[in-house]
Parts: sequence; structure tokens; C-alpha cells
Amino acid sequence: MATRQPRQACPTPGARFAVLDPATGEEFDEAPDEQPDELDAIVGRSHEAWRGWRADAAARTTALLEAADAVEAAGTDIAPLLTREQGKPLSESYAEIARTAARLRYFAELVPRSEAITDGRPVRSEIRWRPLGPVAAITPWNFPLQLASAKFAPALAAGNTMVLKPSPYTPLATRLVGSVISTALPEDVLTIVTGHEPLGARLASHPGMRHVTFTGSVPTGRAVAQGAAASLARVTLELGGNDAAILLEDVDVEAIAERLFWAAFRNCGQVCMAVKRVYAPVRLYSRVVEALAQRAKNVVVGAGLDPGTQLGPVNNAPQLARIEDYTAQALADGARAVAGGHRLDRPGYFFAPTILADVPASSPVVTEEQFGPVLPVLPYGSVDEAVEAANGTGFGLGGSVWGTDLDRAEEVADRLECGTAWINHHAELSLAQPFAGSKESGVGVAGGPWGLYGNLRPFVMHRPQDARC
Repeated sequence: MATRQPRQACPTPGARFAVLDPATGEEFDEAPDEQPDELDAIVGRSHEAWRGWRADAAARTTALLEAADAVEAAGTDIAPLLTREQGKPLSESYAEIARTAARLRYFAELVPRSEAITDGRPVRSEIRWRPLGPVAAITPWNFPLQLASAKFAPALAAGNTMVLKPSPYTPLATRLVGSVISTALPEDVLTIVTGHEPLGARLASHPGMRHVTFTGSVPTGRAVAQGAAASLARVTLELGGNDAAILLEDVDVEAIAERLFWAAFRNCGQVCMAVKRVYAPVRLYSRVVEALAQRAKNVVVGAGLDPGTQLGPVNNAPQLARIEDYTAQALADGARAVAGGHRLDRPGYFFAPTILADVPASSPVVTEEQFGPVLPVLPYGSVDEAVEAANGTGFGLGGSVWGTDLDRAEEVADRLECGTAWINHHAELSLAQPFAGSKESGVGVAGGPWGLYGNLRPFVMHRPQDARC
């Protein structure tokens, strides 16, 4: 497989759209606004590239390891661009780059295992694994590179090609990473397309796509699944969460407060697996609220490129409006903003880190995914009550339990209806573990060997043991 220079999906000048800096709310660059009718040719080239890419596993490993090195080498170009369009602190952008390179290396060396079937017949049967074909990927704006690599690394390692569409709020760093990676890959193995709807809908429903992987909201996920169903393409959907953290009676509030705060507020709360609700026992409720509020009041909020910034802006104006609406509704319902509770009076999409107390359990900031720097804290009388409340939404991505008796904490965590549960920490993932949600939080599995096999199909070879049979 010869390596070629990258070719953009849209090689000739055409329509473009503005990309805004969330720290200012102003345009700082633009990206190609590719149209749905361009996809037929793009998918056709992806299918042609698949013929060679799927044929040589050793060459794939070498290419993906080279791609990882290339991403790391380009980090000083990629990180500032990611911060400009997404808003996160520069250190977190570098962390995304490191995670992208690590994921490429992990999957490059992960090999599917053939398996013999022994069932007493005079036939030697073996399960082998084959790639699916071109894969469509649609990624959101909160972790543009990390979530893109969670899709392209296993798909490419499995022998598939990919057409990937990032969010129009954060297209630039993904395009740059795609260009960097493509210097190590054959032409058209990985193609990045950018634009507004209906580009994503057309990509998800394109008959040339054999697997559609999407991360985003539940309503859009349903639409993606419906589009993919037309061609019976496989779907993998990660549809967000409303993770609960349950603090037990024996919890050391001061010992866990810092970890709990950042489990909710990292990336300005724009994390699918962030803590989005805290349940504290009545006896400790005031202490928990105060400990979290103190940290919310003291955290440094600013532009991601400023060295002292700990918390950046919300990524985009519609999301800021959603957070404002949820907070205003909670306050109207009787909640107290112990910290924050309002938009900051400065340019850009900044919202004060907010801790809400006395929030009615029926308020949307509790029942829905707010996806921002707002955290409701609710009291409970019994652990059974807390578990029921934690499980009482349509989401089931993650959850956590906090306490000093680890056996007791594990017993409670085992009752949570979610894909991953943590004890005394939250949203920490290994590349080697599965990542999946329950209920409306997702379909399919990503991460680890499960992520690789999700991009493969079984092929069974039967061979008689005797040539005369």
C-alpha cells in the first residue's frame, strides 16, 4: 500500500462557512461547506481504497503507528487550533492529541483472533474476521479529536475505510488531524467532510456505508438509526448521559470534594460522562453544597489560550442558551444558586460555574442532560431512595458511588442502571475497556477489543478433514 499525500474531499474552491471562537463569539476562520451531492463520489473513492486497505494487516499496523507519530509531531499546530474552535484550556487540547495518538497505537497492534470450532463433526470449522467496508462517522463538538479517534482508530485497524463528518462548530482541528494522518495512509482511506445539515443525514443514510457510528443527542441518534436502516447498515450510537453521583453516609466530604467537582466541571461540564447530578445524605447535604460551591466560586474562568485558565467557555451560542434556560427554570422552580447561576458579563459564551441547591427532582436540570457548568445537588433520606432517583431517567451511561467502605460502595454501584460505574472517582476510562450505555444512552459498544470487533463481521470457513468427503 503506497502512502500518498492527502487529498481534501473538496479539492476545488466552493461554499464555506464561518467558524467562531467561543471565547469571543467572533469568526476566526472558515471551513468548506461540502454538499450532500458530493458524497457519492467521496464514498465511491472510499470503497475503492478499501480494496487495498483491507488486504494487508501488517501494512495497516505500520501505517497507523506512523500516523500516531505524525499526530504527536504536529501537536503544537493542532492544539491551539482546537482550543480556538472548542474553547477548552490548551492543556486539555494537548491531552486530546495524546489520547488520539495513544488510541491509534492501541488499535494498530490489536489483532482479531481466529477460533476453531470443535463440535464432533468430521469438519474443521474456523471463525475468521472480515472488515465491513466504508464506515460513516459523525462526531460532536465537545471532544472533537478524542471522539473522532475513538471511531477511526478501530475502524481503520479492522481494515475498513472511513468518511468522517465533525460538528460544524469544531471542524478545523479534525480536518487538520485528518490531513496529518493521511500522510501515513493510502489515499482515501480516511476522508474528512465538513458542512451543515443535511450533509450528516445524507452520510448516515448513504447506501455505500456499511457501518454508521454517531456520538450526539438522543433525537439525532434516532434519526441516524432510521437513516442507516434504509441500507441495513450496522449502527453504533453514543447518545449522552445524565450521570448521577451518590455520596454515602460515610463519605469524607473534604477528601472527595475536589475530585467530585472536576468530575462535573471538566471541559466546562461538556462531557457525556460527567457527573450531572449529586445525591447527598441529608446529614451531609449542607457540607457537600458548600464544599462544591467554594470550588465553583474560586475556579479561574477564561479563554482557553490564557495560561491561568481552568475552565473555558461553553462551546456555542445554542448550548449557552440551553444552559441559561435550564438554570432559569430551576430557579423559578425554587432552587437556590449557591454559586453562579448566570451568564458572565463578557464577550464570548461564558457561564458562571453554578451549584444549585434545593432543586425539585422534576426540574429539567435534573431530569435532562444540561451539558454545561451547572450542577444540581439533591438530598436523600435512604440509599434506596438515592438509587431509585439515580436510575429514574431515560439515560444510562455512567454513575458513581462515593464512600469510605468500598464493599458497601460497590454493592450500591452494582444497582445502578448504566454502562460503567465508578467508586470514588468518575469518567475515567482505559483504552482497553468497553464503553457502552444502557437505555437511551446508546447502542453498540466502543473501546477495547469490543470496539475492534464492532467494526468486523464473522466469516466461517468449513473444511472437511478428509479430501474424499
